[in-house]
Amino acid sequence: MDQVLDLHQEDFDVTVEPGVTRKALNAYLRETGLWFPVDPGADASLCGMAATSASGTNAVRYGTMRENVLNLEVVMADGTVIHTAGKGRRPRKTSAGYNLTNLFVGSEGTLGIITKTTLRLYGVPEAMVSAVCSFPSVQAAVDSTVQILQAGVPIARIEFLDDVMIDACNRFSSLSYPVTPTLFLEFHGSEKSLEEQVSTTEEITQSNGGADFKWATDTEERNRLWKARHDAWYAALALQPGCKAYATDVCVPLSRLPQIIVETKEDLIQNKLTGPIAGHVGDGNFHCLVVLDPNDQEEQHRVHLFTERLARRALAMDGTCTGEHGVGLGKRALLCEEMGPMAIQVMQGLKDTLDPKNLMNPGKILLPAEL
Repeated sequence: MDQVLDLHQEDFDVTVEPGVTRKALNAYLRETGLWFPVDPGADASLCGMAATSASGTNAVRYGTMRENVLNLEVVMADGTVIHTAGKGRRPRKTSAGYNLTNLFVGSEGTLGIITKTTLRLYGVPEAMVSAVCSFPSVQAAVDSTVQILQAGVPIARIEFLDDVMIDACNRFSSLSYPVTPTLFLEFHGSEKSLEEQVSTTEEITQSNGGADFKWATDTEERNRLWKARHDAWYAALALQPGCKAYATDVCVPLSRLPQIIVETKEDLIQNKLTGPIAGHVGDGNFHCLVVLDPNDQEEQHRVHLFTERLARRALAMDGTCTGEHGVGLGKRALLCEEMGPMAIQVMQGLKDTLDPKNLMNPGKILLPAEL
């Protein structure tokens, strides 16, 4: 089931089977002038990305899977096949009935098996420019992000790396960026519009103490820059050879991002943990990649307690316990705290109705009912 089906270039949409990955689709689209921009880093399957509501570096401009899935073919627990927007339907918008498509996007396989997904496509930008900028503090970097968005700059990517992470990336990817809070930025558009975007952004970042601006316009240089960002996981692992990394993520309103990052870094230091931070700062979402010794039970316990504190810190700031990674098994109790008992009851009711025998990914998202 690895076929690209029903490409409609003039309508900017395509239907794919579960075996089609993000990179495979974009390779297929290469000659059409279209692309699919949701980029979680890994070359994930697109139906899997729908099931987990995947996101990534381009979400600040193009949105997550929730904004880019038009229709799904789903096999239910009893073998029934449904089309969440109606068979063959692919309108750009609809107000018809319940939003079944987004019920299944992000359901993590607990309600049904996605066997086809119809996706929104975009025109490949005429030009792309990337940049790296260093800042004296987390606050300065986030202030720049907010001001760039407030200025209406249609930025495609705006990524944050803290000093620990930029140091790890320097070592792993043979870079030489200053070891301070850093933004990675990318702009898409026409040559003329990029000049304006870049000029406005440079002015804003300089007003917030941004320095060491490095611009990349050619494809090879831009790919090297973003490969370093996507290799952050491996860079973190390389900080302590032989160790493993535990990744967790949260998402908060943009205005609370500096506070939560500063408090998280203080928490890591106090508990003697190594945890580089990288974030999709334009969305208020960041990841902490905690490096730990898999044979040290006491350290593993400290990491577990840290991740719970981090999630509850985000909840206290009107955020969510996970912006991208999902609930799975590890954050089921936190989901209850976030959503409240009545919302959880509604979710459980949906699960019981659609999957009464609990066949679909049992145990994920919702805690087992108490007997």
